[in-house]
Amino acid sequence: MRMGGVLGEAIEASRKGRLSHFIVDAHSPAIALFDPARAEGNHEGDWYGEHAGKWLIAAARAAAHQGDDVLRARVLEVADHLAAIQRADGYLGTSAPERRFTVPQPPRPWSWDGAPALRTWDVWTHAYLVLGLIEAWRLGGRPAHLEAARAIGRLCHAAFVEGGLDITTCGNHFGMSATVLLDGAVELFLVTDDPQFLELARRIVEQADHNPPLALVQRLLAGVDASEIGTGKAYQLLWNAAALAKLAHATGDATLLPALERLWANVHDHHLSLGGGPWGGAGLRSRECFNPPFVFDPQGYVETCSTLAWLQFTRELLAWTGHARYVDAIERTALNDLLGAMAADGQDWCYYSFGNGRRTHTTYWRCCKSSGAMAMEELPMLAYATSARDVRVNLFVPGEVVFDDGPAPGLRIVQQGQGEVPMRVELTLQPAHSSTFALALRQPAWSAPVQVRIDGELQDARADDDGYVRLQRQWQIGTRIEIAFSARPQLQRRANRNVQESRAPDGSPVAQEVLRHDYVAVSWGPLAYATALAEGDSPAPDLPLSGASLDAQLDPAGAPGAEIALALPGGIRRLSPFWRVGDRRDGSWHATWFRLPLTAEDGTTSPTNCRSRT
Repeated sequence: MRMGGVLGEAIEASRKGRLSHFIVDAHSPAIALFDPARAEGNHEGDWYGEHAGKWLIAAARAAAHQGDDVLRARVLEVADHLAAIQRADGYLGTSAPERRFTVPQPPRPWSWDGAPALRTWDVWTHAYLVLGLIEAWRLGGRPAHLEAARAIGRLCHAAFVEGGLDITTCGNHFGMSATVLLDGAVELFLVTDDPQFLELARRIVEQADHNPPLALVQRLLAGVDASEIGTGKAYQLLWNAAALAKLAHATGDATLLPALERLWANVHDHHLSLGGGPWGGAGLRSRECFNPPFVFDPQGYVETCSTLAWLQFTRELLAWTGHARYVDAIERTALNDLLGAMAADGQDWCYYSFGNGRRTHTTYWRCCKSSGAMAMEELPMLAYATSARDVRVNLFVPGEVVFDDGPAPGLRIVQQGQGEVPMRVELTLQPAHSSTFALALRQPAWSAPVQVRIDGELQDARADDDGYVRLQRQWQIGTRIEIAFSARPQLQRRANRNVQESRAPDGSPVAQEVLRHDYVAVSWGPLAYATALAEGDSPAPDLPLSGASLDAQLDPAGAPGAEIALALPGGIRRLSPFWRVGDRRDGSWHATWFRLPLTAEDGTTSPTNCRSRT
């Protein structure tokens, strides 16, 4: 398939940038880490080995989607090399023998994140290697690559199932940095149908649940906030959640589906930035853990790795439920915090993004560079979907796709549209022959009801319960479908608010708001907007206007992506889409959220009325 528009351009930049330069052969530094002689002396316990698996995943997908023969050859060469140096027992890490995950850890001292006594990311590295080798096998069909992944799986089965080693002792954040192996175990089961990998997956879940500080399944079923599961580490928690959803989908066991949907809704409603990335770290020991749901900070941290895991979790729930709400979330994340974290050259990435803050391109070895490239390669797989009964158009982006399966094998769809978020899209259907099937068009949450015309004739475009406009008919070669969207700029409000709650001696509840700062931001369609900051500006600028006055200035003319100009007492404040504010220059400053003025109506913040609400 081919994607155009701003997302397609970003995917292409990532392929030509990070994926084509970071690893070029078996001698690249990220692969040299695995050299047996070098690994024999490595006692550091670092996570740098993850880059090999991440690159294999992203590069294999990019080579397949974009027909890049050079990248394809590099993927196969690297996978060949890794398979050739794999130890006889299946080990394929970067650690000395006495530091491998198969060697039980000494008793761990107390720590805030339940870290092992000896620092280790060995299971984590192998989790990514399993997934990367499977993608290389899908790309080239070489049995050695799948066998290398299977050998890792067998080693893990021997350690955690047969040997009884507790996987939660092999990673920090109360084991969540090791239980992510669940993803690879399920993937191995799906591609091999080998029951030992399903047994491994279930043992990982069992051990994750039986570790009291984590109690993963118990807390999911209890519906607690994401910040209360383990340490609330966003990246690891969301990757584990994605793997649990994949396991449930693979086995047909829907027991955990309501709990996973609750967790997704909790993160969506309380823990995402305006740009759709998971955020946290405000006043916490870790920059990468979720805050409690009542906390808001426009300078909170959005880790690009967490953005990847959020997309993967959302992808799994979309595959399971088929509901358009999950595509809405993917679109929002992709067009804002993901796109905004990548530099224009496709090589540099931000480790952290901020609603309000400085853009900082991270260093060579940081995890988020590889995670960002992986996240980009998720998008082509999500743009369309097929089932036995329909063909779904999820993302409205220029490009074309040809379906090998579904109700109309050989169907080609060409999509055209202008702008960052096209308000008018034209689809041209080219089935192999006249075919009858349902074409399902997503009704975006940000748009008023869409208008749909087929060969110029207006259609009934009411969305179904899944959020799709379903068009069932016999489709002819060359049928044209025109889709019109509409959206106007919107004010988004958030408050950093804290309410002190207790009970009086008679048992009656007492509540007093002790902190409140109100903020406002602007979105248009799925796009978050921001303003560039100059020297001397506050990182949280004040808007000396009421919300109503601001709303009156939001001109609905134009389309998402157009500049917005706000007339303020001090001059004009110009806003543009978050992802390109400041031309994505390293070191540039921006603000998405603006402080609203204190008012007498706000009894908690006004200097003339300081009574607290009860």
